[in-house]
Amino acid sequence: MQRATTGVSVQALANVSRDEFAAILAGPPERAAEWVAAAARNGIVEAQAVYGQYLLDGHGVARDVGAAFVWFRHAARRDHPMAMNMLGRCYEHGWGTAPCAPVAVYWYRLAARAGLDWGMYNYASALTLGNGIDCDRVEALAWFRRAGELGHAKSLNFIGSFYEDGWTVDADADIALDFYRRAAEGGDFRGQFNYARLLAARGEIDAALPWLRQVPRTATGAFVAKMREWLAASPVSAFRALERSLGATPQQLAAPPRAATNFTQESRS
Repeated sequence: MQRATTGVSVQALANVSRDEFAAILAGPPERAAEWVAAAARNGIVEAQAVYGQYLLDGHGVARDVGAAFVWFRHAARRDHPMAMNMLGRCYEHGWGTAPCAPVAVYWYRLAARAGLDWGMYNYASALTLGNGIDCDRVEALAWFRRAGELGHAKSLNFIGSFYEDGWTVDADADIALDFYRRAAEGGDFRGQFNYARLLAARGEIDAALPWLRQVPRTATGAFVAKMREWLAASPVSAFRALERSLGATPQQLAAPPRAATNFTQESRS
């Protein structure tokens, strides 16, 4: 890999302490990116994975999905679990490369087997939806459970959908509610919505409202638009009032309506 010019010397990298480097990463993004880039170019695999994320996000550097893909691939080939997962994301979404679902699954599987919760989640999602691999919801649920045991909130939400919809298990609304609760408490916006939705179905409107109010804080614009449709069509006056209080953004107004039951089976953000 070509070593670009950087203002951070090899000697500076060698002499920086762990605490000093942590302070650099917590400081101005441009300085953090400079140091991470220098470490990446000098073969530090963790830095290669982080620099790929910086490039993907435009954190301290100009956003460059092509370069991000290259750095993720470099670190993934050195068995870095998160880089494997992010390389899968690149292949799934066409970030810096042609989209290829089977190749995405290959990297998700490696990340999952390496013990990464996000790899487990993405691999299980592909198995659930048959995206790039034959649908196998029994195996998918096993991977979601493994990720859930690590506290992965999005996996807990997906397990809830298995129990709500009766996929490979007997449908059980009580178990679904518990998994949605755990996902909601873990900060997953889909879990927050699904937990509130099942609470509302039980008539627990006052308990549902605080969770619905949390959803827009972290949800995508498309998801908020879907939730607002649901709220606006609700027979519950408090839900309709909440929808009116949310206001609207151009992104939300442009989002096309989509039917959904538990709001789990959409593209992941």
